[in-house]
Amino acid sequence: MSVLAQRCTELGDALARLTEIEPAFLAAADAIADAVRAGGKVLAAGNGGSAAEAQHLTAEMVGRLHPDRERRALPAVALHADSSTLTAVGNDYGYDQVFARQVAAIGAPGDVLVVLSTSGRSPNLVAAVDVANERGLTTVGILGRGPRPLHERCSVVLAVPTDGLQAVQECHLVLVHSLVEQVEDLLDALD
Repeated sequence: MSVLAQRCTELGDALARLTEIEPAFLAAADAIADAVRAGGKVLAAGNGGSAAEAQHLTAEMVGRLHPDRERRALPAVALHADSSTLTAVGNDYGYDQVFARQVAAIGAPGDVLVVLSTSGRSPNLVAAVDVANERGLTTVGILGRGPRPLHERCSVVLAVPTDGLQAVQECHLVLVHSLVEQVEDLLDALD
């Protein structure tokens, strides 16, 4: 079997099981829609490929997912996208605090912090979730299998049911797109 065939099989198996986490998915979408309805925002963070997915989430919220479904912009910020803040906080406080410090600065009760992580144990995401929980934010983890520190700390956990790290990241993209679409439907935000 080729590498491509192996990857497709692993991803197919993971996608087939993704509906197992539908209750958590719906809870995450409800939390995001409730925050936006109340005038709040979504903060998102991740490291590496998960940072790209976190930024993908915020881009789809601020922009739009479907060109044929015009709607208002939804408030969302990717915490890792501000390189000056990221490097200043990293330099002054350490990399473990790069997201926690931003949550402390701009997170408000009722907002939602979405963290994406395949490992579920990144110290900078754990610290951010701890601050978010202290400040009254809802915390959503889009993660790999647990239990790991983020699984134990997040209010809502979307844990992809596979051990394949690549399949976890690929399923995260499906969850990002699906979350945005579900939130749009819940908000009835289409014009």
